[in-house]
This record gives sequence, C-alpha cells and structure tokens, in this order.
Amino acid sequence: MRRLVLLGVLVCTLVLAGQTLALAAGPHDALNCTGCHSIHYAVGAKAFAVNNDKVANPRGDSNVGGVSALCLGCHEETKNGGAGIKPISVHRTHPIYLVPNNKIAKVPPQLLVNGRLECTSCHDPHPSNPAYRYLRVDTKGGAAMGAFCAACHPAKVDLASYGLKSQDALPIFSSMDESKGALFAPAAQITIHNETPNYIKPPQAQQTNQQTKK
Repeated sequence: MRRLVLLGVLVCTLVLAGQTLALAAGPHDALNCTGCHSIHYAVGAKAFAVNNDKVANPRGDSNVGGVSALCLGCHEETKNGGAGIKPISVHRTHPIYLVPNNKIAKVPPQLLVNGRLECTSCHDPHPSNPAYRYLRVDTKGGAAMGAFCAACHPAKVDLASYGLKSQDALPIFSSMDESKGALFAPAAQITIHNETPNYIKPPQAQQTNQQTKK
C-alpha cells in the first residue's frame, strides 16, 4: 500500500513538473535564434532569415514592411507569402506598420520603430521574455490584459486596479540593450530598436545592383 502511495506521489510530481516546463517554454524557445536570423544568408535587414513583404497593409498605401515583415514570414497564411504558422490576418488584427493617431493611442516614442507601430511595439519575441505570448507587459498569463493595453491606451484603463499611478510607471520588457540585459522597466528607460546599417540586401536587390554595375 505504501509503495502505491509513493508511486502515486511520484507520478503526480512528474505530471506537474511537465506542465510547468511546458508553460515555461514559448514556441520561439524551440525555434532557436536561427529561426528568425540567418548568420550567413540573410534576406532582410537585421540579419533576418525570413521577410514577407507581400502582405498589403489595409491601413496604408503600401505593403507591410519593416520588422513586421519578418513576423509575417511565419505568422501569415501561405497564400500570402507566410509559412502558415499560427497565421494572423492584418485585416482583422491590431493595426501594424503605421504612424499612430495620438487621439487613439498615446504610444510612448520608445515603442515605435522609425515612428511606426510595428509587431515589436507590442511583442518582444526573444526567448528571454517571460511574459504571456511574448507581450512586453506582464499580464499574469493573460488574466491582466488591461495592464498591457495601458501601455498605449491609459485613458481607457483603470490604472489603479493594476497598481499603477500613471502610464509612465508601467514596467515594459525589452531585451534589445545588451548593456542593460533583459529587463522590465518604464518605457523611458528601454530600447526596442537599435539603428544599425542596413547593409544586408535581399537577393533581388543584389541582382539588380549587379546588373546596374554591368
């Protein structure tokens, strides 16, 4: 009888441990760095391994570009140039790749990339981010989504219910400043985008340059 009890405890412990590990690891953890970045054969800026610039932006006069084009390389349907991995529809999702309207959203400038709202304005996709769905704000596993919305829509959120005195006090995650490391800090203290020379050019652009030189 005692052995059965011990066996039952052991099984429960293993099951709970397995569930904890499963929750602790996001999909990008298994993907590895080279799922998004290519060391020697990049197809976009920032050494991106994928770049889907074929998706029309329903809220602009151009296709979705920038960092968001990297994200859509995986998270868009195959018919639209993506890999079909948990695809979204830019026609039904939160606006991306646009200059925010200050009357609609009070976006901290630190969360914009070249003045535009990108996928990375809301998400830090690196595995060091412990937050739910790689959001930049800790939402307690999705139970406190209002805290996340407060990052840009503070007038619409009951800040006090999340222990906040102001939008500026909201801790936001970033892993983009290696001198500081991965951390949660107020928006004024974080960096989500580093300006680097965009010397990496897609294969088509390289061919065009070579033809021009000839």
